[in-house]
Amino acid sequence: PKAAKPNQNSQEKKSNLISLADFQKQDLRVGCVTSAESIEGADRLLKLQVDLGTEKRQVVAGIAEHYQPDTLVGRQVIVVVNLEPATIRNVESHGMILAASGDAVVLASPETEVPLGTQVR
Repeated sequence: PKAAKPNQNSQEKKSNLISLADFQKQDLRVGCVTSAESIEGADRLLKLQVDLGTEKRQVVAGIAEHYQPDTLVGRQVIVVVNLEPATIRNVESHGMILAASGDAVVLASPETEVPLGTQVR
């Protein structure tokens, strides 16, 4: 009998898997948005200042179509803090805000307020 071919779908799923060690390399921290503003010429981007407890960071986020800047100030968010800095539309970004996306974009945040800089695992 002919050997069964591996299911391509299961191979694709397996190739998308990362190890626990790779996941643990991500440094996810709770921060609080202290200011938010539109970026000129970039309809989808906002420039956020985020307080992480021990430091403040500027982060560019593609959430302007879903959030008004003033609704973000004071809000706790989850930030990937160990990404290499990126320049987006001539604005330097030092992290990434986590959000669920689909029909709507929903920011990831703690269910209740926690100390700034708390690590997310």
